[in-house]
Amino acid sequence: MKSTDETHTNEPLSPLMRAVPVVLITGISGAGKSSALKYLEDLGYEAIDNVPISLIPRLIVQSEEMQPLAIGADIRTRNFNSEALLSEVKTLQDRRDIVARVLFIDCSDGVLINRFDETRRRHPLAVDRPISDGLRQERELLEPLRKYADTTVDTSEMEMRELKRILRARFQLSDRPELLVRLTSFGFKNGLPRDADLVFDVRFLRNPHYQPNLRELTGRDKAVARYIEDDEGFEVFFSNLTTLLEPLVPQLTEDGKSYLTIAIGCTGGRHRSVLTVERLRDWFTKNGYFPLLRHRDLEMTKQ
Repeated sequence: MKSTDETHTNEPLSPLMRAVPVVLITGISGAGKSSALKYLEDLGYEAIDNVPISLIPRLIVQSEEMQPLAIGADIRTRNFNSEALLSEVKTLQDRRDIVARVLFIDCSDGVLINRFDETRRRHPLAVDRPISDGLRQERELLEPLRKYADTTVDTSEMEMRELKRILRARFQLSDRPELLVRLTSFGFKNGLPRDADLVFDVRFLRNPHYQPNLRELTGRDKAVARYIEDDEGFEVFFSNLTTLLEPLVPQLTEDGKSYLTIAIGCTGGRHRSVLTVERLRDWFTKNGYFPLLRHRDLEMTKQ
């Protein structure tokens, strides 16, 4: 393998020798690494999974025909070592002929344990012991990579279409990736969403829960919407919220952020937060964005 000094020259790259994207995909077993690798392949990357660390430099030999690469490496990889892999990544990032990034796929232990139980698969590090023990060891082994990753995606509360849109926004092979906006309603009694970038509390609005004719409805119903919007505090809040977001969202795009998750919370996650998220979706759509919508606690009540 060439050393860093041998790889670099002071001469500019040939016009035909573009900087090629290389994405290293790693993360926790069962979190969705294989799905991420497959989708990057759909985006136009050459996808290679479970590559021994020592062979990674041999895969990345710059030529006019070299395709963007997505490389999967995790604890299944032969002689896996986070520090060794991190060293290779840093060496690649010193090169001028490629753009190397690290994508880390994560998920909460509770969700992962359920996934392993449902599929009856064994965790690679928990063949003869509880899955939780294997996950604990795996997290310790992968912690250096998680801290170093350019992008971390938590799939705990995520559908496949959301994962795909995040990957497209971050890794599509175009000059200007889009900003993916996700809007989530939730109830504080069930905890904050794990992946929220911005959280807003609408518990100050009057609560339809205390109206017998509205209690069993949701913020998607017209009667509930009218009740909440008749609260004089709603219009002031919503106007201030959009005034905040109007300059912020383009700036995030300009700064290279791939996605933004906005969470709106009320007590139970059924009325006020749902209506606010629905209205916020309309506002984003009018401004040229097509946000993903999720009513977390409405989905919980269906299960």
